[in-house]
Formats: sequence, structure tokens, C-alpha cells
Amino acid sequence: MPDLSWLDVLARIALAGALGGAIGLERELRERAAGLRTHLLVAVGSAVFTLVSAYAWRDFRFSNASGVTFDPTRISAQVVSGIGFLGAGAIIRQGLSVRGLTTAATLWVVAAIGMAAGAGYYSAAVLGSALVLVSLWPLRILAFKLSERIRPIHQRLIVEVPRGASAAPVLIALEEAGAQTMSLEFDEEHGRRRVAVEVELPRDSSPASVVARLMDEDQVLGAEWSE
Repeated sequence: MPDLSWLDVLARIALAGALGGAIGLERELRERAAGLRTHLLVAVGSAVFTLVSAYAWRDFRFSNASGVTFDPTRISAQVVSGIGFLGAGAIIRQGLSVRGLTTAATLWVVAAIGMAAGAGYYSAAVLGSALVLVSLWPLRILAFKLSERIRPIHQRLIVEVPRGASAAPVLIALEEAGAQTMSLEFDEEHGRRRVAVEVELPRDSSPASVVARLMDEDQVLGAEWSE
């Protein structure tokens, strides 16, 4: 069984931490729940598990004749399934929308990068990290610009109705104006009910026409788009 010096172990763990930290820094700058420290720890932990799995048993003797076999992949294989609990913790559901899927995916990829670094597969670790950073930054901007021309517009509309009034006329008016309602929030203050509506507008729809249609309703006291 191959043996590693302290310098080799340090180099592999340091590389895993540096690559995981680089990806975590991008998440930290975007103010995500799992940031620099989380990604760094996941990468270092995966690297250590891989090192233990492959190199920590040199003082033991394994042979088919004795009936004691050695499988260096069994410990590190559990990292792949074990990282799932961190990914699940990064996913947050807010109303009808789900956030954190990308961060959960980066945690999963960082675990793979840490395993590659721990196994000494430096090229895979570095190239994998570079591809992840490209997909998180330049590719995200490119995808946003390409889809901006065809995807619907998401905006927040604040509508005021009398206290205790139903929001049904507001929803009907929005549907007639071509807007799709995504979520609703209610707030009572100063004798009025404020309805905050997340809407999806087609690209050819005019926000001003939506407000005008709402103001035609008798129960609507005011309507404006939130910045």
C-alpha cells in the first residue's frame, strides 16, 4: 500500500480547502446561506475521508487467503450520500418558489472536488473547480441575457382595498389584464387592507395598463408597482 508523507497530506488538504473556499467565496458574495466556511469545510472533510479510506490502513495486512479484504472506496463512497443532509439544509421554500438549489448543487460538487484532491487527482479537482466557477459567474450572466428577451417579467404590485374586503376582484382584474398571480401577502393598516401581489407579466404586456385595469374596480383604492 502506498505511503504518503506529511507534506503530501498537507498539500492535498490545502488544495481541497483552497478550491472549496474559492467556490464558497462566490456563494458568500451572493449572500447565500452556505458560504465560504461551509464549502471549505465540506471540501476539507471530503479530502480527509478520502485520505483515511485509501491510506490509513497501511499497518494492517489484507489478503484473500486470510479472508480479510480491503476496499479503499467504501468510506469515501459514503461522502456522496452523506453530503445530502447539507444540501437539503441549503434549500429554502418561500411560498411557491424554491431557493437554494444551486447552493445545494455546489456543496455536492465541492465534496467531489475534495475527494479528487484527497485522492491526488489534482487535474480533475482544479478543472472541476474552474468549470463550477464559470457556471456560477460568466455562464449565469450569459444565460440571464439570453433568456431576458423571452421570459415573462416578474414584478411586485401593491394594491389597497377597504379593510376586510376580498382580494377576489383584484385577482380577476389581474387575470383579465394578462398577468399571472404567483403569490399574495396581506397587511392591515390605517383602516385599509394592503395586498402585495407577485405577478408574472408577458413581455408584450404594459405595467401601466395593468394598474389602469385595477383602478376600474370599485373596491380598489390604489395600486402601484413596488421598486
